[in-house]
Amino acid sequence: MARIQGVDLPNDKRIEYALPYVFGIGLVTAQRILSKLKIDFSRRVRELSEGEVTSIAREVAENYVTEGDLRKEIRENIKRLQDSGTYRGLRHKRGLPVRGQRTKTNARTRKGPRGAAVALKRKVTKK
Repeated sequence: MARIQGVDLPNDKRIEYALPYVFGIGLVTAQRILSKLKIDFSRRVRELSEGEVTSIAREVAENYVTEGDLRKEIRENIKRLQDSGTYRGLRHKRGLPVRGQRTKTNARTRKGPRGAAVALKRKVTKK
């Protein structure tokens, strides 16, 4: 099993579709990497030699921000927006959509479950 940036790539998949398992590498980036290294897209991960896996790993490490470093960079960018008090930062803080989507309806993914079900359950108070 090939291991790139701490991620085990599945043996049975074509290398073109296995590389996007690494956070920060999509399909187009994977194709670009393989073209540069002259590796056939249709080869399976298990068919790659150690040298090819090493060259892919080196290419990814040298030229792309992936996995932990990318997650850290994204987290820092969001924190910077929140600390500076920008509109986008406030939206991140409040857990609301950031990119201008409507919130009167929809937006359930960001807002969470509706509060109507909770509001209907009234607490019984003793007299």
